[in-house]
Amino acid sequence: MTDPIGTSLPGITNIPIGDDPSENRYSSSKLAQLHAKITRMQTAYSSHQPIGVYDSGVGGLSVLRAIRTALPHEDLLYLGDQANVPYGERSLEELRELARGVTRFMLAQGAKLIVIACNTASAAALKTLRQEYSQVPFVGMEPAVKPAAEQTHSGKVGVLATPSTFQGELYASVVERFASGVEIYQETCPGLVSQIEKGWLETPKTRQILEAALLPLMARGVDTLVMGCTHFPFVIPLIEQITEGNARVIDPAPAVARQTQRVLEEHGLLNPQPAAGTTRYYTTGDPAKFARVLPRLIGVQTSVQALRWQGKDLTPIN
Repeated sequence: MTDPIGTSLPGITNIPIGDDPSENRYSSSKLAQLHAKITRMQTAYSSHQPIGVYDSGVGGLSVLRAIRTALPHEDLLYLGDQANVPYGERSLEELRELARGVTRFMLAQGAKLIVIACNTASAAALKTLRQEYSQVPFVGMEPAVKPAAEQTHSGKVGVLATPSTFQGELYASVVERFASGVEIYQETCPGLVSQIEKGWLETPKTRQILEAALLPLMARGVDTLVMGCTHFPFVIPLIEQITEGNARVIDPAPAVARQTQRVLEEHGLLNPQPAAGTTRYYTTGDPAKFARVLPRLIGVQTSVQALRWQGKDLTPIN
C-alpha cells in the first residue's frame, strides 16, 4: 500500500494518518521506522536464517523432504495452509492474496528464501510475488514437462495436476516451449488431494481415483507421467503398481531442491553450520491432524504450530 504521506509499506495495512499526529496511532516517525524494518526484512539476509516452504496442505512435504536431503544443515519452516485446501478450486486473485499473506508471515519468521512448494500457487502467484517482493529469493514449482518430453519413447506424456495448474500461463508456456512434437494428456484426479491430506495413500478409494486417471492414459500409449501437484509423489508407489512399471514417473521435488541450493549459493546464503538443521511446522488447519500424518508421509514425529487467518494476515494460536 501507499500511505497518505507517500510511503510504500509492504505488508502493513490499515494505518490511519490524520492532520494531528497526536491523534494518530502511528506518527510519521513511527511509519518511517516500520518502513525501515520491512525493508531490512526484505533485503538483509543471513546464511543462518531459515528457508520457508509452503503449500496448500501436506503436499509440499514432498518438496521439504527433498530439500532436507539436499541441504541437511539448513533450518526449515513449513506452512500448510489447510484452512484453504485445495488451492486448485480457488481463483487466481484468491491464490495471490493467500500467497502474499504467507510471504509476510515467512518474512516475519526470518525466512531468507521462500519455496512455493505448490504447482497451483506457483502458477498463480510466483510472478506477482517476485514483482512485489523483488529483494526476496523465491523458488517455485514448474511442471516437469521438459524432462518428460526428453525421456518419452512413445512420444506420449501424461500430466497429473489440478485444474488451476492446467489453466495457468506457466503451464501453457512450459508446454509450448518444451513439448513440441510430443502428445500431452492431462488428468486432474478429482479427490486425490483430499485423500493424501488425510494420509490415505493406499485405500480402495485412492486406488479407484488413480485407476480412473491412469488406465486410459496407459491405453493411449503414455509411457511417461509428470507429477504436476506436490501431493501426488506420495502415491508414486501405488501409481507404479497400477501401471505395472510401464511408465516412467517424474517427481519434480529433487530438481526444486537443487534449484534452492543454487539460489542460496548465488546469494551467499548457504548455512555453514555443521549441525543438522531444524524444522518448524505450521498449519492453518488442525495441528493434531497434521501431526498425525507426518510420520506416514515423511517419517517425522513432532509438534505443529497452529495459525489463524485474520483478514489477510496470519497469526499464531497459542
